[in-house]
Amino acid sequence: ERERERVGKAGRQRSTSHGSVAQRLRVINSTHLNDWLRKPGSLKIKSWSGKPQTWSVRRGEGGGSIMRLFGFLMKNPIPKQVEYYSRFSPSPLSIKQFLDFGLDNACKKTSFMFLRKELPVRLANTMREVNLLPDNLLSRPSVRLVQSWYMQSFLELLEFQNKGPEDPPVLENFLESLIKIRNRHNDVVPTMAQGVIEYKEKYGFDPFISSNIQYFLDRFYTSRISFRMLINQHTLLFGGDTNPAHPKHIGSIDPNCNVADVVKDAYETAKMLCEQYYMGSPELEIDEFNAKTPVKPIQVVYVPSHLFHMLFELFKNSMRATVELHEGRKEGYPPIKTLVTLGKEDLSVKISDKGGGVPLRKIDRLFNYMYSTAPSPSLQSSQAAPLAGFGYGLPISRLYARYFQGDLKLYSMEGVGTDAVIYLKALSSESFERLPVFNKSAWRHYQITPEADDWSNPSSEPRDASKYKANR
Repeated sequence: ERERERVGKAGRQRSTSHGSVAQRLRVINSTHLNDWLRKPGSLKIKSWSGKPQTWSVRRGEGGGSIMRLFGFLMKNPIPKQVEYYSRFSPSPLSIKQFLDFGLDNACKKTSFMFLRKELPVRLANTMREVNLLPDNLLSRPSVRLVQSWYMQSFLELLEFQNKGPEDPPVLENFLESLIKIRNRHNDVVPTMAQGVIEYKEKYGFDPFISSNIQYFLDRFYTSRISFRMLINQHTLLFGGDTNPAHPKHIGSIDPNCNVADVVKDAYETAKMLCEQYYMGSPELEIDEFNAKTPVKPIQVVYVPSHLFHMLFELFKNSMRATVELHEGRKEGYPPIKTLVTLGKEDLSVKISDKGGGVPLRKIDRLFNYMYSTAPSPSLQSSQAAPLAGFGYGLPISRLYARYFQGDLKLYSMEGVGTDAVIYLKALSSESFERLPVFNKSAWRHYQITPEADDWSNPSSEPRDASKYKANR
C-alpha cells in the first residue's frame, strides 16, 4: 500500500495525463479474474512499480474481497484493456438501421460480432470519463459501487473477444451475459444519484464542481441509455423475449408507433399515481395536427418506452403543479392540454398545464442534477411521495429526447402555467444516436478552472447614487 501511494504520487507529479501513467499498470486478464471470482483462492496483480499484490478469498468473504479488488483497480490509473478500448469512438446507429437489421437481416452471429466490440468501447469511454470526477465524489460508496458494476461488466464482455460465433454455446452464453449485465445495471441511476446526494450533503454546493457533475451525468446517463438500447435489441430479437402484446415490434422499436396512444397510456399511469396521492387529478384534452397527411393519425418509427418515459414524467409534473395550486377549488382542476403535430422534419408533442408556472430564473435548475424541488429520497425508503424523487426525471427525459437527435424544452409563464415540448425526428433515417466520446475535448472540460464572469452581476445592495453627485 505504501509503495502504491509513493509511486502514485511520483506518477502524478510527472504527468497529469491518465494515459501516460496507465502504461505502467499490469492487469490480469478477464478470464483469470472471472475464474477467481467463482472460486476461493488468490489473485496476483502488478502495481505501477511492477511488484505483485496478492488478493485472497476465503469462503463466505468473496463479496468484500471483490469490492476491495475493484477499489484497487479504481484508485489506480485505467487498466490497459479499458485504455485500449477507449481509444475507439462509439459507432452511432440510426433507428432506420436498427429497424432494417431487425426486419431483413436479423442474424444472431452478426449481432454478436458487432456487440462484442461495440459494448466494450461504449463502456470504456464511460469508465475513462468517470475517473475525471472529483476525488471526493469518487470516494462516495454509491459511486464506487457503480464503478465496480461497470468494471465487472466490462471484464465479462472481454471473455468473448477471441471466441467465434460458429460455436452455438458461445452465442447462448453471450445472450445470458447480456441479460445478467443489463440486470446488474438496473439501479445505476438511483445509485449514482445517491452518491451525488452523499457528496452534496458532506461537501456542500460548489458551482464549478456542479457544472462538471452536470456535464458528466448527462454523458454518463446517455451512454447508459445507448448501452441498454443495444442489449435490448439483441435480447428481444434473439432471446425469445418478444412481447406478445406487441408482436409487430422490432426489438424495442415500433415501426408504426401511434403517438396519441402513447400519450394516453402515459397520462393514465400518471393519473393513477396522482389520484392515489392527492385523491384527484386533472383531465386530459388531446389534439392532433398532421401537416403531412391530415386525415391520418400521427405515427412515427420510434421506441415507445422512451416516448412513454418522457411523457409520463411531464404529465406527473403537470399534475402535481396543477393539483397543488388549485387544491380545494369547487370548479375542479383545469385540464392538461396536449397537442401532437407532425411536419416534414419534426414530430412535436406539447403538454400545457395551468399549474402556476416557474420563474425564468429557476428553469435551468429543473434540469440540474444537483437541484430538486422535492425532498431527497433514500434508496431504502418506501415512503417517498410517488410524484417526486431524486429530481432526475426532467434531465433524464431530456436525454431520452436528445438520444435520437430530438430535444425537450420548457416554456413557462409564472403565475399561469408551463408548456413542455418534446421534439423528435420525423424520419427514422435522421434519428441517429447521439453518443458521448471520450477525447481531449472531453478531458479538457474537467480541467478548466473557474474564471471571473465577463458579464455584470447585480449587487446585493443598490448603490447610493448621492455619492456620485457633481459638486455645484
